[in-house]
Amino acid sequence: MAQVSFNEELCKGCGLCVEYCPQKIIELSEKINSIGYHPAQITDVNRCTGCAFCAMMCPDVVIRIER
Repeated sequence: MAQVSFNEELCKGCGLCVEYCPQKIIELSEKINSIGYHPAQITDVNRCTGCAFCAMMCPDVVIRIER
């Protein structure tokens, strides 16, 4: 099982990871980070396949995948 982590303080909430996740398990949080954006978060880590599409699409490199 893959471990996914988001650096929520650096995420600008662009939504690319949400759009490109084939499992549809990433969403933008309702909370706001210190720079004023809604950061991405994973909704069901157990369904993550570790494909890393989210990390590849992230323009700010805030997603880390560990297999």
